[in-house]
Amino acid sequence: MISTELKTANSGKDYIPEIIPGQKQRSPNQSLLPLSASINKNDCLEIGGCDLKTLVEQFGSPLYILDEFTLRTACSQYREAFNTYYPGISQVIYASKAWSCLAVVSIVASEQLGFDVVSAGELHTTVTALEKMGYSPEKIANQIYFHGNNKSVEELQLAIAIKCTIIVDNWLELETLVKLGNLNPNNPIPILLRLTPGIECHTHEYIRTGHLDSKFGFDPHQIEAVFTYVSQQKALNCRGLHAHIGSQIFERQPHQDLADVLVKWIKKGQTYGLNLEELNIGGGLGIRYTQSDDPPSIEEWVKAVSQAVTKACLAENIPLPKLIAEPGRSLIGSACVTAYTIGSRKEIPEIRTYLAVDGGMSDNPRPITYQSLYRTIIANRMSTPLTETVTVAGKHCESGDILIKDAQLPQTQPGDILVVMGTGAYNYSMASNYNRLPRPAAVLVQDGEANLIVQRETINDLIRQDRLPDRLLA
Repeated sequence: MISTELKTANSGKDYIPEIIPGQKQRSPNQSLLPLSASINKNDCLEIGGCDLKTLVEQFGSPLYILDEFTLRTACSQYREAFNTYYPGISQVIYASKAWSCLAVVSIVASEQLGFDVVSAGELHTTVTALEKMGYSPEKIANQIYFHGNNKSVEELQLAIAIKCTIIVDNWLELETLVKLGNLNPNNPIPILLRLTPGIECHTHEYIRTGHLDSKFGFDPHQIEAVFTYVSQQKALNCRGLHAHIGSQIFERQPHQDLADVLVKWIKKGQTYGLNLEELNIGGGLGIRYTQSDDPPSIEEWVKAVSQAVTKACLAENIPLPKLIAEPGRSLIGSACVTAYTIGSRKEIPEIRTYLAVDGGMSDNPRPITYQSLYRTIIANRMSTPLTETVTVAGKHCESGDILIKDAQLPQTQPGDILVVMGTGAYNYSMASNYNRLPRPAAVLVQDGEANLIVQRETINDLIRQDRLPDRLLA
């Protein structure tokens, strides 16, 4: 973690050891920087063996920098932990809403993980990447679970054509699937039922999804009616249950409670003749964004969940289901940083100093949306003493476009490279063209090599979809 004495530090060396991971096999979600981070002889930050100052010179800024080693390490830690702690069959699927692009899908798939998608766009991205990797249609179908609380008919038809598992969220979707499935009754549609367990967890209200006041899933009082209806539909192959209680969670107890609830519902479903062999307990493990964050490791979280499900199944005297988890943020969040170039400065005596960068809420909307906190450093002068407190502001025409309040930094100058840590989850995927800013590029770094995985938009891209009626022409 970064030292809590940053304001009085007289040397950058006081905090450098605290943010450089040091040991590459630690749990990625507990690290502020990617696991490959180091400082080179020029006092510059390197990730994946690539100097960040050089990356900005080559690819421009803002720039998402994704460390392949950290992402692969998180994938393997999840996979190996479930193999170690869960006696039954398990599958880890990546919640691709965190960051969906061809390169990310390819890396995650090569680590033997499946995919949770929530739209036709994410589904198309995933299928395209897997096809490019040579996956068969059957293997593609087995790797994908399709979420969403308001899937369109077109999206459902696409999912049915691909034969992936659809996680059913509500009555309209259930009835629509029956109508679509009856058109081809010899191929029942594989589904899971999403249930709302009524479990609270300490996280931001916008990302709590398991409590009763949620737009997601069937409520407890609906379960028996749902089981009755589904058991009568030959067009559906109901394979199991799903629930998700939230995101950026540091507690283990809510997921242990969730195991008890879901296993009881599995046993209840069996009384309706439903062969519920899959149990998807969602994701939600948090990552470290600031020095005060203290999430459990991937292994600790998996162990707690696995033991809770095993214990609950033993208590209810039912066979162990296939256990599915769908982490997103804890797989990719800590694997990426965003590099900005510092521009203007405004000093308000005895109030605040604003330091502006060349990005902001269009490449990272989380601070203005969730009041999210981040840590930052100056990548081209890692050992320079931390001597000032500044507020890092974006360049958008919006007073709330603030990335970080009260950041502890060395004396900066225009052209310095400011790096915000932990930006792999929901930054690229939530990026916008607000103020008509082109969205940033993204590079994948590994062993000193940097590869472009998302091309930077241009100002011509911004008008590519615009249409001008003839009557408005001169």
